Amino acid sequence: MNPGGTAVEQTALAENEILLNVQGLRKHFPVKKGFMRKVVGQVRAVDDVNFFIKKGETFSLVGESGCGKTTTARCIMRAFPPSGGKIQFKTGDGAIVDIAGLNESKMRPLRRELQMIFQDPFASLNPRMTLLDIIGEPLLSFGMGNRQDRIERVSELLKLVGLRPEYLRRFPHAFSGGQRQRIGIARALALNPSLIIADEPVSALDVSVQAQILNLLLRLQQQLGLTYLFVAHDLSVVKHISDRVAVMYVGKIVELAPTEPLFNQPLHPYTEALLSAVPEPDPRMRSRRIILQGQVADPSNPPTGCYFHPRCKYCIDRCKIEAPALVEVLPGHFTACHRAKEINLVGIDA
Repeated sequence: MNPGGTAVEQTALAENEILLNVQGLRKHFPVKKGFMRKVVGQVRAVDDVNFFIKKGETFSLVGESGCGKTTTARCIMRAFPPSGGKIQFKTGDGAIVDIAGLNESKMRPLRRELQMIFQDPFASLNPRMTLLDIIGEPLLSFGMGNRQDRIERVSELLKLVGLRPEYLRRFPHAFSGGQRQRIGIARALALNPSLIIADEPVSALDVSVQAQILNLLLRLQQQLGLTYLFVAHDLSVVKHISDRVAVMYVGKIVELAPTEPLFNQPLHPYTEALLSAVPEPDPRMRSRRIILQGQVADPSNPPTGCYFHPRCKYCIDRCKIEAPALVEVLPGHFTACHRAKEINLVGIDA
């Protein structure tokens, strides 16, 4: 079974279940050198990524900085044009559209159904605009209602995210980080989207505020029937909010599974190393930390075989030569490791 959901495998799922289906997604950035800016190579930021997201679920992409998770999210939003692959999205009227092949004019109507929450809640807000202008801008852009209608809609959205409607005349500098992120969430909800891409929405916030924003996202999901693509590197946050998790390493997905099986029984050595870095309240557990040797592979010149093999203590000769495919080892649990059935890895709850 392919986690990207090919035509045959999708028949095992309900017809209306899949909202987003990513198949063979690639994003390569050219490397240029010299006075003539000649292309001398490619940075494989996203390299053959496959997954699907079902309606109403939270699907998380995790991995260390530079692994390609944010680039994947931005390709789906078409902030970056993909270098290859398909991004099939099910629109509100039931049509399935390949976002990867659309130009900007054809992409524009879909932006009502695809919205993004950004990492930095202050940098993503125009400091010269009031909340009415910031949250109401998507409504104005799509010609929805007159000014009074927009005022009423913005007031409704502010209450929905836990802010007072009286705030709509204020500027972003008057709010705390957590309140600014609530403003960003309200803006993302303005057009009633079906899919929200949250790019590390709590990483810039204090821990206590993180919990408030996560609980808000969960409440809104239940209340509005939202679907989330959640990009993060904090595994404790991912465990709290996710239904399924995909682990990325140097542009590839190395493991994909429902949250509990992935955290309790990882099948890829890189996932095991990530889980060992999650802080434990018990000081006796500190010895579990796995320190990976060597450097992260260069995406412009990746090693042969498995990209992770130079840092993997379970590496064998086959790993250095043959690139592992992402295969289903346990029901719904995929991994790209030749030795997944031979080695016993330690999960976060062990």
